[in-house]
Amino acid sequence: MKRATLAAALIAAGAVLAVGGFYAGRSTPPAAAIPQAAERKPLYWHDPMVPGPRFDKPGKSPFMDMQLVPVYADAAGEGGVKVSPTIQQNLGVRTAVVKKAEVSASFDAVGTVQFDERLSVAVQSRVAGYVERLAVRAPMEQVRKGQALATVFAPEWLGPQNELLALQRAGVAPDLIAATRERLRAMSIPESLIRQSEEAGTAQARFTLSAPSGGVVAELGVREGVAVSPGMTLFRIAGLEKVWAVAEVPEAQAIRLVRGQKVRAVLQADASQAFSGELKEILPQVSASTRTLQARFEVDNRSGRLMPGMLLRLQIAGATTSRLVVPAEAVIRTGTRAVAIVRKQGGAFEPRELKLGAELGEQVEVLEGLSEGDEVVASGQFLIDSEARLKSVLGAMQAAPAASGGAQ
Repeated sequence: MKRATLAAALIAAGAVLAVGGFYAGRSTPPAAAIPQAAERKPLYWHDPMVPGPRFDKPGKSPFMDMQLVPVYADAAGEGGVKVSPTIQQNLGVRTAVVKKAEVSASFDAVGTVQFDERLSVAVQSRVAGYVERLAVRAPMEQVRKGQALATVFAPEWLGPQNELLALQRAGVAPDLIAATRERLRAMSIPESLIRQSEEAGTAQARFTLSAPSGGVVAELGVREGVAVSPGMTLFRIAGLEKVWAVAEVPEAQAIRLVRGQKVRAVLQADASQAFSGELKEILPQVSASTRTLQARFEVDNRSGRLMPGMLLRLQIAGATTSRLVVPAEAVIRTGTRAVAIVRKQGGAFEPRELKLGAELGEQVEVLEGLSEGDEVVASGQFLIDSEARLKSVLGAMQAAPAASGGAQ
Protein backbone atom coordinates (compact mmCIF):
# COMPACT_ATOMS: atom_id res chain seq x y z
CA MET A 1 0.00 0.00 0.00
CA LYS A 2 2.84 2.39 0.85
CA ARG A 3 4.67 1.60 -2.36
CA ALA A 4 1.58 2.38 -4.44
CA THR A 5 1.08 5.70 -2.67
CA LEU A 6 4.78 6.73 -3.27
CA ALA A 7 4.58 5.89 -6.96
CA ALA A 8 1.41 7.92 -7.37
CA ALA A 9 3.08 10.90 -5.70
CA LEU A 10 6.11 10.76 -8.04
CA ILE A 11 3.89 10.56 -11.12
CA ALA A 12 1.92 13.60 -9.96
CA ALA A 13 5.12 15.64 -9.37
CA GLY A 14 6.46 14.79 -12.83
CA ALA A 15 3.23 15.89 -14.43
CA VAL A 16 3.36 19.23 -12.60
CA LEU A 17 6.97 19.84 -13.75
CA ALA A 18 6.10 19.00 -17.34
CA VAL A 19 3.14 21.35 -17.40
CA GLY A 20 5.22 24.10 -15.74
CA GLY A 21 8.02 23.70 -18.27
CA PHE A 22 5.58 23.85 -21.14
CA TYR A 23 4.10 27.12 -19.95
CA ALA A 24 7.48 28.51 -19.12
CA GLY A 25 8.62 27.77 -22.67
CA ARG A 26 5.55 29.45 -24.02
CA SER A 27 6.13 32.59 -21.97
CA THR A 28 9.95 32.90 -22.55
CA PRO A 29 11.04 34.05 -26.03
CA PRO A 30 13.66 31.99 -27.88
CA ALA A 31 17.35 32.81 -27.43
CA ALA A 32 17.54 34.43 -30.86
CA ALA A 33 14.71 36.72 -29.95
CA ILE A 34 16.28 37.89 -26.66
CA PRO A 35 17.12 41.59 -27.09
CA GLN A 36 20.90 42.18 -26.55
CA ALA A 37 22.65 45.35 -25.55
CA ALA A 38 22.99 47.83 -28.36
CA GLU A 39 26.03 46.92 -30.48
CA ARG A 40 28.90 49.49 -30.21
CA LYS A 41 29.64 50.97 -33.58
CA PRO A 42 33.17 52.34 -34.10
CA LEU A 43 33.42 55.97 -35.14
CA TYR A 44 36.76 55.36 -36.84
CA TRP A 45 39.95 53.35 -36.56
CA HIS A 46 43.40 54.71 -35.67
CA ASP A 47 46.89 53.72 -34.60
CA PRO A 48 47.25 54.36 -30.83
CA MET A 49 50.91 55.27 -31.32
CA VAL A 50 50.05 57.74 -34.10
CA PRO A 51 46.59 58.90 -33.05
CA GLY A 52 46.27 61.78 -35.48
CA PRO A 53 45.31 60.01 -38.75
CA ARG A 54 41.85 58.38 -38.84
CA PHE A 55 40.69 55.50 -41.01
CA ASP A 56 37.16 54.46 -41.95
CA LYS A 57 37.82 50.70 -41.86
CA PRO A 58 40.00 48.25 -39.93
CA GLY A 59 43.32 47.03 -41.21
CA LYS A 60 47.04 47.18 -40.57
CA SER A 61 48.60 50.45 -39.45
CA PRO A 62 50.75 52.14 -42.10
CA PHE A 63 52.94 53.53 -39.29
CA MET A 64 53.53 50.63 -36.90
CA ASP A 65 53.54 46.85 -37.19
CA MET A 66 50.13 46.48 -35.57
CA GLN A 67 46.41 46.47 -36.37
CA LEU A 68 44.31 49.63 -36.28
CA VAL A 69 42.23 50.06 -33.12
CA PRO A 70 38.54 51.11 -33.22
CA VAL A 71 37.45 54.28 -31.43
CA TYR A 72 33.87 54.33 -30.11
CA ALA A 73 31.62 57.24 -29.31
CA ASP A 74 32.05 56.88 -25.56
CA ALA A 75 35.84 56.99 -25.93
CA ALA A 76 36.17 59.39 -28.84
CA GLY A 77 37.65 62.07 -26.66
CA GLU A 78 40.38 59.80 -25.34
CA GLY A 79 43.64 59.86 -27.30
CA GLY A 80 46.68 57.67 -27.08
CA VAL A 81 47.17 54.52 -25.04
CA LYS A 82 46.08 54.06 -21.44
CA VAL A 83 48.34 52.00 -19.22
CA SER A 84 47.32 51.16 -15.69
CA PRO A 85 49.53 52.44 -12.85
CA THR A 86 50.37 48.87 -11.90
CA ILE A 87 51.60 48.08 -15.39
CA GLN A 88 53.51 51.37 -15.49
CA GLN A 89 55.26 50.38 -12.29
CA ASN A 90 56.02 46.94 -13.65
CA LEU A 91 57.35 48.40 -16.88
CA GLY A 92 59.55 50.85 -15.01
CA VAL A 93 58.10 53.89 -16.77
CA ARG A 94 59.90 57.08 -15.79
CA THR A 95 58.86 60.56 -16.92
CA ALA A 96 60.55 63.94 -17.18
CA VAL A 97 59.13 67.45 -17.47
CA VAL A 98 59.90 69.57 -20.51
CA LYS A 99 61.47 72.81 -19.32
CA LYS A 100 63.46 75.81 -20.43
CA ALA A 101 67.10 75.96 -19.54
CA GLU A 102 69.78 78.59 -19.84
CA VAL A 103 72.13 77.08 -22.38
CA SER A 104 75.51 78.53 -23.21
CA ALA A 105 76.95 78.22 -26.68
CA SER A 106 80.40 77.67 -25.15
CA PHE A 107 82.38 74.61 -26.11
CA ASP A 108 85.91 73.28 -25.81
CA ALA A 109 88.42 72.52 -28.53
CA VAL A 110 92.06 71.50 -28.69
CA GLY A 111 94.44 73.83 -30.50
CA THR A 112 98.07 73.58 -31.55
CA VAL A 113 100.38 76.52 -30.93
CA GLN A 114 101.91 78.04 -34.07
CA PHE A 115 103.89 81.16 -34.86
CA ASP A 116 101.84 84.24 -35.61
CA GLU A 117 102.90 84.80 -39.21
CA ARG A 118 101.93 88.47 -38.99
CA LEU A 119 104.78 89.02 -36.54
CA SER A 120 107.41 87.42 -38.74
CA VAL A 121 110.11 89.71 -40.18
CA ALA A 122 112.81 88.99 -42.75
CA VAL A 123 116.35 90.28 -42.47
CA GLN A 124 117.81 90.69 -45.97
CA SER A 125 121.02 91.90 -47.53
CA ARG A 126 120.75 95.19 -49.45
CA VAL A 127 124.23 94.92 -51.00
CA ALA A 128 126.60 92.35 -52.44
CA GLY A 129 129.24 91.23 -49.97
CA TYR A 130 130.42 88.51 -47.59
CA VAL A 131 129.36 87.32 -44.16
CA GLU A 132 132.43 87.69 -41.95
CA ARG A 133 130.89 86.66 -38.63
CA LEU A 134 127.65 85.10 -37.42
CA ALA A 135 126.33 85.96 -33.97
CA VAL A 136 123.37 83.54 -34.30
CA ARG A 137 124.48 80.15 -35.53
CA ALA A 138 121.41 77.88 -35.21
CA PRO A 139 117.71 78.10 -35.98
CA MET A 140 115.14 78.49 -33.19
CA GLU A 141 117.50 80.63 -31.11
CA GLN A 142 115.69 83.38 -29.24
CA VAL A 143 116.82 86.93 -29.97
CA ARG A 144 115.86 90.32 -28.59
CA LYS A 145 115.25 93.52 -30.48
CA GLY A 146 118.51 95.22 -31.49
CA GLN A 147 120.66 92.14 -30.91
CA ALA A 148 123.54 91.65 -33.40
CA LEU A 149 122.92 88.86 -35.88
CA ALA A 150 125.87 89.00 -38.30
CA THR A 151 128.74 91.19 -39.58
CA VAL A 152 128.78 91.77 -43.36
CA PHE A 153 131.63 93.15 -45.46
CA ALA A 154 130.32 95.28 -48.38
CA PRO A 155 133.16 96.65 -50.58
CA GLU A 156 130.62 98.30 -52.93
CA TRP A 157 129.88 100.92 -50.27
CA LEU A 158 133.42 102.18 -50.04
CA GLY A 159 133.27 104.35 -53.19
CA PRO A 160 130.14 106.38 -52.32
CA GLN A 161 131.39 106.99 -48.79
CA ASN A 162 134.80 108.19 -49.99
CA GLU A 163 133.00 110.58 -52.36
CA LEU A 164 131.03 112.07 -49.46
CA LEU A 165 134.18 112.48 -47.35
CA ALA A 166 136.02 114.17 -50.26
CA LEU A 167 133.22 116.70 -50.77
CA GLN A 168 133.20 117.51 -47.07
CA ARG A 169 136.98 118.09 -47.08
CA ALA A 170 136.67 120.27 -50.22
CA GLY A 171 134.15 122.53 -48.45
CA VAL A 172 131.54 122.43 -51.20
CA ALA A 173 128.08 123.86 -50.81
CA PRO A 174 125.86 122.20 -48.16
CA ASP A 175 123.22 121.44 -50.81
CA LEU A 176 125.67 119.23 -52.70
CA ILE A 177 126.71 117.38 -49.53
CA ALA A 178 123.01 116.84 -48.62
CA ALA A 179 122.33 115.43 -52.09
CA THR A 180 125.24 113.03 -51.71
CA ARG A 181 123.90 111.87 -48.36
CA GLU A 182 120.51 111.13 -49.93
CA ARG A 183 122.21 109.05 -52.61
CA LEU A 184 123.92 106.97 -49.90
CA ARG A 185 120.59 106.38 -48.16
CA ALA A 186 119.07 105.30 -51.51
CA MET A 187 121.82 102.69 -51.78
CA SER A 188 120.57 101.33 -48.38
CA ILE A 189 123.78 102.31 -46.59
CA PRO A 190 122.80 102.48 -42.88
CA GLU A 191 122.82 105.93 -41.28
CA SER A 192 124.96 104.60 -38.46
CA LEU A 193 127.62 103.48 -40.96
CA ILE A 194 127.67 106.95 -42.59
CA ARG A 195 128.21 108.59 -39.16
CA GLN A 196 131.06 106.18 -38.42
CA SER A 197 132.73 107.12 -41.70
CA GLU A 198 132.42 110.84 -40.95
CA GLU A 199 133.74 110.45 -37.40
CA ALA A 200 136.65 108.23 -38.45
CA GLY A 201 137.38 110.16 -41.63
CA THR A 202 137.63 106.90 -43.60
CA ALA A 203 135.03 104.85 -45.44
CA GLN A 204 133.56 101.88 -43.56
CA ALA A 205 132.78 98.62 -45.41
CA ARG A 206 131.83 96.45 -42.45
CA PHE A 207 128.41 96.78 -40.89
CA THR A 208 126.37 94.79 -38.36
CA LEU A 209 122.93 93.38 -39.06
CA SER A 210 120.67 93.73 -36.00
CA ALA A 211 117.35 92.05 -35.11
CA PRO A 212 114.51 94.44 -35.96
CA SER A 213 112.27 92.73 -33.37
CA GLY A 214 112.44 90.10 -30.67
CA GLY A 215 111.45 86.50 -31.19
CA VAL A 216 112.85 83.24 -32.49
CA VAL A 217 115.13 82.75 -35.50
CA ALA A 218 112.75 80.54 -37.48
CA GLU A 219 114.96 80.49 -40.58
CA LEU A 220 118.75 80.81 -40.89
CA GLY A 221 119.84 81.21 -44.52
CA VAL A 222 123.59 81.90 -44.30
CA ARG A 223 126.82 80.65 -42.81
CA GLU A 224 130.10 82.41 -42.12
CA GLY A 225 132.11 83.17 -45.24
CA VAL A 226 129.30 82.87 -47.77
CA ALA A 227 128.67 85.55 -50.37
CA VAL A 228 125.42 87.48 -50.17
CA SER A 229 123.54 89.42 -52.81
CA PRO A 230 120.89 92.16 -52.69
CA GLY A 231 117.46 90.80 -51.70
CA MET A 232 118.84 87.60 -50.17
CA THR A 233 117.05 86.59 -46.94
CA LEU A 234 119.62 85.92 -44.25
CA PHE A 235 117.29 85.48 -41.26
CA ARG A 236 113.58 85.17 -40.62
CA ILE A 237 112.50 86.07 -37.11
CA ALA A 238 109.14 84.90 -35.75
CA GLY A 239 107.61 86.98 -32.99
CA LEU A 240 106.49 85.36 -29.74
CA GLU A 241 104.56 88.19 -28.08
CA LYS A 242 101.45 86.64 -29.57
CA VAL A 243 100.97 83.16 -31.01
CA TRP A 244 98.28 81.34 -32.95
CA ALA A 245 96.30 78.44 -31.56
CA VAL A 246 94.87 76.57 -34.54
CA ALA A 247 91.96 74.25 -33.66
CA GLU A 248 89.96 71.74 -35.70
CA VAL A 249 86.30 72.62 -35.08
CA PRO A 250 83.41 70.34 -36.24
CA GLU A 251 80.97 71.83 -38.71
CA ALA A 252 78.11 71.68 -36.20
CA GLN A 253 80.05 73.87 -33.77
CA ALA A 254 81.76 76.09 -36.33
CA ILE A 255 78.46 77.87 -37.03
CA ARG A 256 78.61 79.26 -33.48
CA LEU A 257 81.97 80.91 -34.06
CA VAL A 258 82.11 84.67 -34.59
CA ARG A 259 85.18 86.78 -35.10
CA GLY A 260 86.18 88.54 -31.93
CA GLN A 261 84.95 85.78 -29.61
CA LYS A 262 87.00 85.59 -26.45
CA VAL A 263 88.74 82.37 -25.57
CA ARG A 264 90.49 81.04 -22.49
CA ALA A 265 93.45 78.87 -23.38
CA VAL A 266 94.70 76.36 -20.82
CA LEU A 267 97.98 74.54 -21.27
CA GLN A 268 97.24 70.86 -21.80
CA ALA A 269 100.32 69.82 -19.84
CA ASP A 270 99.63 72.16 -16.92
CA ALA A 271 96.05 73.26 -16.24
CA SER A 272 97.25 75.96 -13.85
CA GLN A 273 98.67 78.00 -16.73
CA ALA A 274 95.93 79.91 -18.55
CA PHE A 275 96.11 82.53 -21.29
CA SER A 276 93.59 84.90 -22.85
CA GLY A 277 92.89 84.99 -26.56
CA GLU A 278 90.51 85.99 -29.33
CA LEU A 279 89.16 84.36 -32.49
CA LYS A 280 90.79 86.05 -35.46
CA GLU A 281 90.03 83.89 -38.47
CA ILE A 282 87.95 80.92 -39.62
CA LEU A 283 89.80 79.38 -42.52
CA PRO A 284 87.45 78.89 -45.52
CA GLN A 285 88.18 75.21 -46.03
CA VAL A 286 86.48 72.04 -44.75
CA SER A 287 88.45 68.83 -44.32
CA ALA A 288 86.80 66.10 -46.42
CA SER A 289 87.99 63.33 -44.08
CA THR A 290 87.16 64.85 -40.68
CA ARG A 291 84.44 67.36 -41.68
CA THR A 292 86.09 70.06 -39.60
CA LEU A 293 87.13 73.67 -40.13
CA GLN A 294 90.29 75.29 -38.86
CA ALA A 295 89.82 78.23 -36.52
CA ARG A 296 92.74 80.52 -35.78
CA PHE A 297 92.88 82.08 -32.30
CA GLU A 298 95.32 84.78 -31.26
CA VAL A 299 96.69 84.05 -27.79
CA ASP A 300 98.65 86.49 -25.63
CA ASN A 301 102.16 85.18 -24.98
CA ARG A 302 104.01 88.10 -23.47
CA SER A 303 105.28 85.75 -20.79
CA GLY A 304 106.99 83.67 -23.49
CA ARG A 305 105.81 80.36 -22.00
CA LEU A 306 104.07 79.15 -25.17
CA MET A 307 106.14 77.47 -27.85
CA PRO A 308 105.10 76.14 -31.26
CA GLY A 309 103.81 72.57 -31.07
CA MET A 310 102.30 72.84 -27.60
CA LEU A 311 98.67 71.78 -27.09
CA LEU A 312 96.10 74.14 -25.64
CA ARG A 313 92.58 73.38 -24.44
CA LEU A 314 90.51 76.26 -25.75
CA GLN A 315 87.38 77.21 -23.80
CA ILE A 316 85.41 79.19 -26.35
CA ALA A 317 82.85 81.52 -24.81
CA GLY A 318 79.42 81.97 -26.38
CA ALA A 319 76.15 83.73 -25.71
CA THR A 320 73.72 82.26 -23.16
CA THR A 321 70.15 81.73 -24.38
CA SER A 322 66.98 80.18 -22.98
CA ARG A 323 66.00 77.01 -24.84
CA LEU A 324 63.32 74.34 -24.51
CA VAL A 325 65.06 71.06 -23.68
CA VAL A 326 64.21 67.42 -22.95
CA PRO A 327 66.43 64.54 -21.88
CA ALA A 328 68.07 62.93 -24.90
CA GLU A 329 66.88 59.50 -23.70
CA ALA A 330 63.24 60.63 -24.07
CA VAL A 331 63.60 61.04 -27.84
CA ILE A 332 62.93 58.05 -30.11
CA ARG A 333 64.76 58.43 -33.41
CA THR A 334 63.40 56.37 -36.28
CA GLY A 335 65.88 57.59 -38.86
CA THR A 336 63.39 59.83 -40.63
CA ARG A 337 61.76 61.50 -37.66
CA ALA A 338 62.05 62.06 -33.91
CA VAL A 339 59.21 61.12 -31.55
CA ALA A 340 58.54 61.55 -27.83
CA ILE A 341 55.76 59.87 -25.84
CA VAL A 342 53.77 62.42 -23.82
CA ARG A 343 51.64 61.65 -20.77
CA LYS A 344 48.30 63.45 -20.99
CA GLN A 345 46.16 64.70 -18.10
CA GLY A 346 43.82 61.70 -18.26
CA GLY A 347 46.72 59.32 -17.79
CA ALA A 348 46.90 58.26 -21.44
CA PHE A 349 50.09 58.32 -23.47
CA GLU A 350 50.39 59.69 -26.97
CA PRO A 351 53.35 60.18 -29.30
CA ARG A 352 54.44 63.60 -30.55
CA GLU A 353 56.59 64.19 -33.57
CA LEU A 354 59.42 66.58 -32.75
CA LYS A 355 61.66 68.99 -34.56
CA LEU A 356 64.98 68.95 -32.78
CA GLY A 357 67.68 71.57 -32.46
CA ALA A 358 71.18 71.41 -31.04
CA GLU A 359 72.56 68.46 -29.07
CA LEU A 360 73.38 69.68 -25.56
CA GLY A 361 75.11 66.74 -23.93
CA GLU A 362 72.50 64.72 -22.02
CA GLN A 363 69.77 67.05 -23.26
CA VAL A 364 68.51 68.03 -26.68
CA GLU A 365 66.83 71.24 -27.83
CA VAL A 366 63.21 70.99 -29.00
CA LEU A 367 62.09 73.47 -31.63
CA GLU A 368 58.59 72.12 -32.32
CA GLY A 369 56.25 69.44 -30.95
CA LEU A 370 56.39 70.07 -27.19
CA SER A 371 55.57 72.88 -24.79
CA GLU A 372 57.05 73.85 -21.48
CA GLY A 373 55.53 71.73 -18.71
CA ASP A 374 54.72 68.70 -20.89
CA GLU A 375 55.52 65.37 -19.26
CA VAL A 376 57.41 62.98 -21.50
CA VAL A 377 58.41 59.36 -20.96
CA ALA A 378 62.13 59.16 -20.31
CA SER A 379 62.36 55.38 -19.99
CA GLY A 380 60.03 52.57 -20.97
CA GLN A 381 58.89 54.11 -24.28
CA PHE A 382 59.28 50.87 -26.18
CA LEU A 383 57.44 48.94 -23.46
CA ILE A 384 54.50 51.32 -23.80
CA ASP A 385 54.62 50.74 -27.54
CA SER A 386 54.52 46.99 -26.86
CA GLU A 387 51.61 47.45 -24.48
CA ALA A 388 49.71 49.33 -27.20
CA ARG A 389 50.39 46.55 -29.70
CA LEU A 390 49.30 43.92 -27.16
CA LYS A 391 46.03 45.73 -26.49
CA SER A 392 45.42 46.01 -30.20
CA VAL A 393 45.96 42.27 -30.68
CA LEU A 394 43.79 41.34 -27.70
CA GLY A 395 41.05 43.65 -28.96
CA ALA A 396 41.15 41.93 -32.34
CA MET A 397 41.04 38.52 -30.63
CA GLN A 398 37.98 39.52 -28.61
CA ALA A 399 36.26 40.91 -31.66
CA ALA A 400 36.86 37.73 -33.67
CA PRO A 401 34.91 35.36 -31.32
CA ALA A 402 32.09 37.91 -31.06
CA ALA A 403 31.83 38.06 -34.83
CA SER A 404 31.88 34.26 -35.15
CA GLY A 405 29.23 33.93 -32.42
CA GLY A 406 26.98 36.42 -34.16
CA ALA A 407 27.25 34.53 -37.43
CA GLN A 408 25.82 31.32 -35.91
